[in-house]
Amino acid sequence: MLLLYRDQPIFLSEFEHQLGRVHRDLTQLKEEDALLSDVETLRAVGYWKNFGMGEDETLASLAKGPASRVMARGGEPDVVVFQHCNAESAVLAYAPTERNIALRNRYFAAELMREVHLDHLPYFCSFASGCAGFMSMLTTAGGILTPASQNERLLCVMADYAPPGVPFDMLEERILGSDQTSAFLLTSEKRGYRLLGLNYYSTVRTKVPFVEIVKRSVQMIHELAQALGIDLAAAETAIHYPNIFPDTWRMVSRYLRLPKLESIVDDMEERAHCGATDSVISLGKHFRGSAGRIHLVINYGVGLHLGICVLEEQDV
Repeated sequence: MLLLYRDQPIFLSEFEHQLGRVHRDLTQLKEEDALLSDVETLRAVGYWKNFGMGEDETLASLAKGPASRVMARGGEPDVVVFQHCNAESAVLAYAPTERNIALRNRYFAAELMREVHLDHLPYFCSFASGCAGFMSMLTTAGGILTPASQNERLLCVMADYAPPGVPFDMLEERILGSDQTSAFLLTSEKRGYRLLGLNYYSTVRTKVPFVEIVKRSVQMIHELAQALGIDLAAAETAIHYPNIFPDTWRMVSRYLRLPKLESIVDDMEERAHCGATDSVISLGKHFRGSAGRIHLVINYGVGLHLGICVLEEQDV
């Protein structure tokens, strides 16, 4: 599915994130029975540490900081959009004996919005796109930020944690994750990155070979560039990968054969995989204010979804 925004001014800016306060290395995680894989397997992939929430932290308290900081710089939003990888993250815990339905349906979105005094605004939430949630948020936001609502500001918030008793890593995929949250602003005001287009693929298969991920990524990037009329071979281009499957992304970069390509896998050994927040952290860190610089962002998540977008960096 190709979505093009050449004629629609949509800009992303004010990237903020927060990781859980507890910092543990692989040996500590194994001793705490928080891993399925062995330490050497994860270390060979490139992981060393992760971040988890402390006993006095909640996902809502974690998310309050990034959301507040985005609003402090970008102003109060008109709409809020949420995304979670885990369905458990979308609803606050409740006692199994609770008989009041209002207290059993304590949505994360509503709790956080009350905390930051945005309870009067409309909001949207999804979790079916997994770690490709950054792309699904842009798709949702692109439908909300129409020419008729050009002055509106959208606060986009993502948040996920490993529920108690659930290991931090995925055995077969060899993925180590962290508890995390992030937020950014989406508006028609020229700032940060401009969204030019998006290519999205989904399948209901439970497993996709890595070679197919490589082929589809390269194909979808070429389709998107052609539809937008962008010559990637001539452009200064950065490509942002999630903190998973580093060998897979190295193959994608190699097959693209772009002479001015900067491949970015950001701090994988230090903070592990942060779901859709990987993209927010990477885009925030690598913004240079270099007008016209092209950024490709790749998301891959359970579902299964493969999403790629093209952003154009704006000047400061």
